[in-house]
Amino acid sequence: MSRIEQLLQQIRQLEEELLIELNQRSQVIGFTIKGKRVKFERSIRLAHKRLKYGVWRWLFGIRPINIITAPIIYAMIVPLVLIDVLVSFYQYTCFPIYGISRVKRGQYIVFDRHHLSFLNFFERLHCLYCSYGNGVVAYIREILARTEQYFCPIKHARKVLGTHERYYQFIEYGDATDYHQRLQQFRKSLAKKE
Repeated sequence: MSRIEQLLQQIRQLEEELLIELNQRSQVIGFTIKGKRVKFERSIRLAHKRLKYGVWRWLFGIRPINIITAPIIYAMIVPLVLIDVLVSFYQYTCFPIYGISRVKRGQYIVFDRHHLSFLNFFERLHCLYCSYGNGVVAYIREILARTEQYFCPIKHARKVLGTHERYYQFIEYGDATDYHQRLQQFRKSLAKKE
Protein backbone atom coordinates (compact mmCIF):
# COMPACT_ATOMS: atom_id res chain seq x y z
CA MET A 1 0.00 0.00 0.00
CA SER A 2 1.44 3.38 -1.00
CA ARG A 3 1.75 6.30 1.39
CA ILE A 4 -1.04 8.13 -0.45
CA GLU A 5 -3.36 5.11 -0.07
CA GLN A 6 -2.49 4.93 3.65
CA LEU A 7 -3.30 8.62 4.11
CA LEU A 8 -6.58 8.24 2.22
CA GLN A 9 -7.49 5.28 4.42
CA GLN A 10 -6.70 7.37 7.52
CA ILE A 11 -8.88 10.20 6.18
CA ARG A 12 -11.79 7.79 5.62
CA GLN A 13 -11.34 6.39 9.13
CA LEU A 14 -11.32 9.91 10.60
CA GLU A 15 -14.47 10.77 8.62
CA GLU A 16 -16.19 7.71 10.10
CA GLU A 17 -15.11 8.76 13.60
CA LEU A 18 -16.40 12.27 12.89
CA LEU A 19 -19.81 10.86 11.88
CA ILE A 20 -19.96 8.88 15.12
CA GLU A 21 -19.14 12.02 17.13
CA LEU A 22 -21.74 14.04 15.23
CA ASN A 23 -24.37 11.37 15.90
CA GLN A 24 -23.50 11.47 19.59
CA ARG A 25 -23.81 15.25 19.49
CA SER A 26 -27.33 14.94 18.10
CA GLN A 27 -28.26 12.85 21.13
CA VAL A 28 -26.93 15.57 23.45
CA ILE A 29 -28.97 18.20 21.60
CA GLY A 30 -32.01 15.98 21.95
CA PHE A 31 -33.10 14.73 18.56
CA THR A 32 -33.36 11.42 16.76
CA ILE A 33 -33.64 10.61 13.08
CA LYS A 34 -36.32 8.18 11.96
CA GLY A 35 -36.18 7.61 8.22
CA LYS A 36 -36.06 11.09 6.70
CA ARG A 37 -37.78 12.72 9.66
CA VAL A 38 -36.02 14.42 12.56
CA LYS A 39 -37.78 14.31 15.92
CA PHE A 40 -36.86 16.56 18.83
CA GLU A 41 -37.61 15.87 22.45
CA ARG A 42 -40.64 17.81 23.70
CA SER A 43 -38.60 20.14 25.94
CA ILE A 44 -36.34 21.04 23.01
CA ARG A 45 -39.33 21.76 20.74
CA LEU A 46 -40.76 24.12 23.38
CA ALA A 47 -37.41 25.88 23.81
CA HIS A 48 -37.14 26.32 20.04
CA LYS A 49 -40.56 27.94 19.88
CA ARG A 50 -39.62 30.38 22.65
CA LEU A 51 -36.41 31.35 20.80
CA LYS A 52 -38.12 31.98 17.46
CA TYR A 53 -37.99 35.52 16.07
CA GLY A 54 -41.34 36.50 14.58
CA VAL A 55 -41.35 37.72 10.99
CA TRP A 56 -41.90 41.39 11.91
CA ARG A 57 -39.23 41.41 14.60
CA TRP A 58 -36.85 39.72 12.18
CA LEU A 59 -37.65 42.12 9.29
CA PHE A 60 -37.07 45.21 11.46
CA GLY A 61 -33.75 43.80 12.64
CA ILE A 62 -32.38 43.00 9.20
CA ARG A 63 -29.67 45.12 7.63
CA PRO A 64 -30.89 47.15 4.61
CA ILE A 65 -28.04 45.80 2.47
CA ASN A 66 -29.46 42.27 2.95
CA ILE A 67 -32.79 43.39 1.49
CA ILE A 68 -31.08 45.20 -1.42
CA THR A 69 -28.94 42.18 -2.37
CA ALA A 70 -31.67 39.55 -1.88
CA PRO A 71 -32.93 39.74 -5.49
CA ILE A 72 -29.40 39.15 -6.77
CA ILE A 73 -28.88 36.18 -4.48
CA TYR A 74 -32.25 34.58 -5.20
CA ALA A 75 -31.93 35.17 -8.96
CA MET A 76 -29.19 32.52 -8.87
CA ILE A 77 -31.93 29.91 -8.49
CA VAL A 78 -32.50 30.10 -12.26
CA PRO A 79 -29.01 28.95 -13.31
CA LEU A 80 -28.93 26.44 -10.43
CA VAL A 81 -32.16 24.78 -11.58
CA LEU A 82 -31.04 24.89 -15.21
CA ILE A 83 -27.68 23.25 -14.52
CA ASP A 84 -29.38 20.72 -12.21
CA VAL A 85 -31.74 19.70 -15.04
CA LEU A 86 -29.03 19.64 -17.71
CA VAL A 87 -26.46 17.68 -15.71
CA SER A 88 -29.15 15.23 -14.55
CA PHE A 89 -30.17 14.74 -18.18
CA TYR A 90 -26.52 14.17 -19.11
CA GLN A 91 -26.11 11.60 -16.34
CA TYR A 92 -29.31 9.70 -17.15
CA THR A 93 -28.53 9.54 -20.87
CA CYS A 94 -24.74 9.03 -20.95
CA PHE A 95 -23.82 7.16 -17.77
CA PRO A 96 -25.68 3.97 -18.81
CA ILE A 97 -23.89 4.06 -22.18
CA TYR A 98 -20.48 4.27 -20.48
CA GLY A 99 -21.38 1.80 -17.74
CA ILE A 100 -20.99 4.39 -14.97
CA SER A 101 -23.21 3.98 -11.91
CA ARG A 102 -25.54 6.93 -11.40
CA VAL A 103 -25.13 9.52 -8.69
CA LYS A 104 -28.06 9.49 -6.28
CA ARG A 105 -29.32 13.05 -6.20
CA GLY A 106 -31.08 12.59 -2.84
CA GLN A 107 -27.78 11.91 -1.11
CA TYR A 108 -26.57 15.40 -2.03
CA ILE A 109 -29.67 17.58 -1.96
CA VAL A 110 -31.12 17.32 1.53
CA PHE A 111 -33.97 19.43 2.85
CA ASP A 112 -34.38 19.26 6.62
CA ARG A 113 -33.34 22.57 8.20
CA HIS A 114 -36.59 24.26 7.22
CA HIS A 115 -38.35 22.00 9.77
CA LEU A 116 -36.62 23.71 12.68
CA SER A 117 -39.30 25.44 14.71
CA PHE A 118 -37.03 28.29 15.87
CA LEU A 119 -36.80 29.57 12.27
CA ASN A 120 -39.36 32.00 10.86
CA PHE A 121 -40.68 31.93 7.27
CA PHE A 122 -37.79 33.90 5.76
CA GLU A 123 -35.11 31.99 7.65
CA ARG A 124 -36.65 28.73 6.45
CA LEU A 125 -36.68 30.04 2.89
CA HIS A 126 -32.97 30.89 3.21
CA CYS A 127 -32.28 27.38 4.48
CA LEU A 128 -34.18 25.80 1.58
CA TYR A 129 -32.25 27.92 -0.91
CA CYS A 130 -28.84 27.13 0.59
CA SER A 131 -29.64 23.43 0.94
CA TYR A 132 -30.64 23.27 -2.70
CA GLY A 133 -27.75 25.36 -4.02
CA ASN A 134 -24.99 23.60 -2.10
CA GLY A 135 -26.60 20.22 -2.70
CA VAL A 136 -26.79 20.80 -6.46
CA VAL A 137 -23.14 21.86 -6.57
CA ALA A 138 -22.07 18.73 -4.62
CA TYR A 139 -24.27 16.51 -6.84
CA ILE A 140 -22.83 18.01 -10.02
CA ARG A 141 -19.31 17.76 -8.65
CA GLU A 142 -19.70 14.01 -8.14
CA ILE A 143 -21.13 13.56 -11.65
CA LEU A 144 -18.20 15.49 -13.10
CA ALA A 145 -15.73 13.57 -10.93
CA ARG A 146 -17.04 10.28 -12.33
CA THR A 147 -16.86 11.73 -15.84
CA GLU A 148 -13.25 12.80 -15.26
CA GLN A 149 -12.40 9.37 -13.88
CA TYR A 150 -13.85 7.76 -17.00
CA PHE A 151 -12.19 9.99 -19.59
CA CYS A 152 -9.07 11.46 -18.00
CA PRO A 153 -8.02 10.15 -14.57
CA ILE A 154 -4.73 12.05 -14.60
CA LYS A 155 -3.61 14.54 -11.98
CA HIS A 156 -2.56 18.05 -12.99
CA ALA A 157 1.07 19.12 -12.92
CA ARG A 158 0.17 22.08 -10.69
CA LYS A 159 -1.54 21.92 -7.34
CA VAL A 160 -5.30 22.32 -7.71
CA LEU A 161 -7.42 23.64 -4.85
CA GLY A 162 -10.71 21.95 -3.98
CA THR A 163 -10.22 18.66 -5.78
CA HIS A 164 -12.84 15.91 -5.45
CA GLU A 165 -12.22 12.69 -3.50
CA ARG A 166 -11.50 10.60 -6.60
CA TYR A 167 -8.69 12.90 -7.74
CA TYR A 168 -6.12 11.58 -5.26
CA GLN A 169 -6.31 8.09 -6.77
CA PHE A 170 -5.72 9.39 -10.30
CA ILE A 171 -2.54 8.69 -12.28
CA GLU A 172 0.37 11.00 -11.60
CA TYR A 173 1.01 13.70 -14.18
CA GLY A 174 3.45 12.41 -16.79
CA ASP A 175 3.27 8.75 -15.66
CA ALA A 176 2.63 6.89 -18.92
CA THR A 177 3.33 3.42 -17.53
CA ASP A 178 0.48 1.10 -18.57
CA TYR A 179 -1.78 4.15 -18.99
CA HIS A 180 -4.40 2.45 -21.16
CA GLN A 181 -4.64 -0.62 -18.91
CA ARG A 182 -5.01 1.58 -15.83
CA LEU A 183 -7.61 3.71 -17.63
CA GLN A 184 -9.67 0.55 -18.20
CA GLN A 185 -9.40 -0.30 -14.48
CA PHE A 186 -10.63 3.19 -13.56
CA ARG A 187 -13.56 2.76 -15.93
CA LYS A 188 -14.48 -0.69 -14.59
CA SER A 189 -14.49 0.62 -11.02
CA LEU A 190 -17.15 3.19 -12.00
CA ALA A 191 -19.63 0.42 -12.76
CA LYS A 192 -19.70 -0.65 -9.13
CA LYS A 193 -22.66 0.52 -7.10
CA GLU A 194 -21.47 3.19 -4.72
